[in-house]
Formats: sequence, structure tokens, C-alpha cells
Amino acid sequence: MELLKDLEFRGLVNQMTDEDGLKEQLNKPTTLYTGFDPTADSLHIGHLLPILTLKRFQEAGHHVIALVGGATGMIGDPSGRSDERSLNTLDTVKQFSDRIKDQLSRFLPLEGENPISIRNNYEWTEELSIIDFLRDIGKHFPISYMLAKDSVDSRLENGISYTEFSYMLLQSFDFLKLYENENCRLQVGGSDQWGNITAGLELIRRFGHSEKAFGLTVPLVTKSDGQKFGKTAGGAVWLDADKTTPYEFYQFWINVDDADVIKFIKYFTFMSHEDILALEAEVVAAPEKRVAQRRLAEEMTKLVHGEAGLDQAQRITTAFFSGDLKTLKPEDMDAAFKGMPQFELEGERNLVDLLVEAKIAPSKRQAREDVQNGAIYLNGEREQSLDKTVTRADTLGEFTIIRRGKKKYFVIRHV
Repeated sequence: MELLKDLEFRGLVNQMTDEDGLKEQLNKPTTLYTGFDPTADSLHIGHLLPILTLKRFQEAGHHVIALVGGATGMIGDPSGRSDERSLNTLDTVKQFSDRIKDQLSRFLPLEGENPISIRNNYEWTEELSIIDFLRDIGKHFPISYMLAKDSVDSRLENGISYTEFSYMLLQSFDFLKLYENENCRLQVGGSDQWGNITAGLELIRRFGHSEKAFGLTVPLVTKSDGQKFGKTAGGAVWLDADKTTPYEFYQFWINVDDADVIKFIKYFTFMSHEDILALEAEVVAAPEKRVAQRRLAEEMTKLVHGEAGLDQAQRITTAFFSGDLKTLKPEDMDAAFKGMPQFELEGERNLVDLLVEAKIAPSKRQAREDVQNGAIYLNGEREQSLDKTVTRADTLGEFTIIRRGKKKYFVIRHV
């Protein structure tokens, strides 16, 4: 009961089946699961909400199963999409599955007092024949029932293949197998999974199982302006540091809008209700201080990338804010300058010529004006000499960093 109250305070309950029955079920240790399809070699922050919701259940004493979709990942979930997914090969899906299993284990402990279990639905589908599947599972799904589900109905106008149409049956089969083999009584998923979850409950009922199972969905995360959460100009915000650096990750959270920050703190952090309400009052009283954004960025970066990742992200942030790039450590360089415009320099070059060649300034005239007006900085220090020659002696680590104006950075790689 305390768990559900906490979930409701945080806005994490979108829908649930049989609220009274679920509350009674959760008064005792309950096995539950959420599925994660391996559609890429890393999870992204859109996956964090269900992952952290599972963690809340685990910390409340319930047994959590994280299901990696080695089978369903071969098919593609039509939920929340307007077009067909590109299908990956079996080898690719297996590789993605292993990576996702490793990532899940970072957030959900595999050892200790109440370890979670990680399963892969390829285990019970690998040897399953199409005839057995159609006879034993397909016969329980009337076409009219499937067509009424939002995940299918929303795709009918633009078209849906039989492959994706069958996804609902596979996910329902997962719930049935986990119910029978692991006594799993609850499936948790995003709100777009409601149709698939209730289909699984119906399959369990049709198989004649008397002990009730339940479904609960968490909201899909969107920003206050309705835009999709977890996207930047560079694409998705990944949990893999090689794809999204700790600095980029930190910056994503620290730039959250005032209208969203408390909602995201409730969703994604484990801060107490009292601390959250105090931060909420601070946002109202002094939004310009962005105290809540800094706390959110700190909590999330530490959760995903550890203390070392948070330290690096804060070092880089401080260096860019102050303009003192020389405070950066050598190991910070790649992370700090990832995604910035880069130019390869052979030998040495007059600064004005370099500004034009590297497309930092549109013309020599503009380049000269920028230098003379004090708008050009080399490695954080203003450079106003038109005779300046940029050489390897001007490197910071392996690069020369040119800043034009207050925020436009360019990386010069010496080759």
C-alpha cells in the first residue's frame, strides 16, 4: 500500500487493472516483470522510467523480472509507431540482448538480499513451431478483439504487417509463461503497452488459471510542450557513455524546462516527498537559480554514470561556464568536445586564414574584425593579434579550441 501511495505521489500510475485486487496482492511479496526489446545496442533514457519503477518495487520487497525480448525484438512492437520497424538479424538481436542485459544489471541488482532475475523470451520461443503457436495461443485471440486494441487500430489506415500484428500474441505468451513458470502476477509497462498487457491477462484467464494476474502502466514521458522526451538535436539520449557522454547526459537534465523539472524529479529520482516539495517551492520562489535542475542533473548523472561520471560532467560544465578550459583534465577532452565542429590542421596557419578555412568566420574581413574586436579565444584566452600563427604549441591536450563569441566552440585537430 505504501508503494502504491508513493507511485501515485510521483505520478507514476497511469492505469491499473482491478485496483482493489492489486492493492491486496501487493500486501505480500509479488513477482512482477517488464519487457525490454533489444532494438538497439543500448537503452536510452526513455527506458529509465520503467527500469526505476521496477527498482521501486524491488526495494519494497517484491521480486522483479526484467525480460529481455530476444524473440519479440525480432518482430517489432507496433505500439506507439506509425510505420514498420526495420527487422534485425538474429545475430544482431542476440548481441543487442547481451548489451541490454548488462545495462539492466547496473540498475537492478542481480545479487544481495532481494536480487532481480533477468530472462530472455527467446528461451521459450526458440523451439516453438508455428503450428503449435497457432493452435495453442492463436486460437485464443479473436480477430475482432485484436483489431480493437489501440496498437493495432492506430496502424490500420497506414498499414500493418502480419508480423507486427502478431506481436500482441507473443507478448501475451510471455506473460503466460512467466505466470506459469515464475508465479509472475503483475506486468508493468508504459501506457502504450496497455493493450498488450490486458491481452496477456485475457490469455492467462482463457488458459483456466484461477489465481488472478494484474497489469499496471506508467505514463509515457513527454515534455510540457508535448514534445517527445529523451531526444536532442543529436538524437536519443543513451545510457551508454560511449554514445552519450556523462557531460552530454548532465547537460540534458540541467536544461530541463521549469515546467517539467519537478515532474521529472518525481519520476526519476528517489528523493523523499519532503525534499521534492521543498524543491518545488524553491522553483516557484526563485526559478532563475535553477536549483531543481542542478539537483536533477546530479541525481541522474550519478545514477547512470557514477560519481566519476558526475565529477567529469561538472568539471566540463564549470570549464565552459568560466571559459577556463585549462582546468580540464586530459581524460575530459574527448567528452568535452564531442559533437563540436572540427577541422584538421596540417602544419601551422595564420589565425585569420584558419578562421576562414575552418568555417569559423565567413570571410577574411569578418575574421579580422572578430580578432580585433576580442571575439576570438584560443583555449579560453582572448587572442587579438592578426599576426598570430596557430601551431602545435597552441594545443590543449591534443586540440586547439577556438571560441567565437560567448558560446560557439570549434575544435582544431593537429595532424
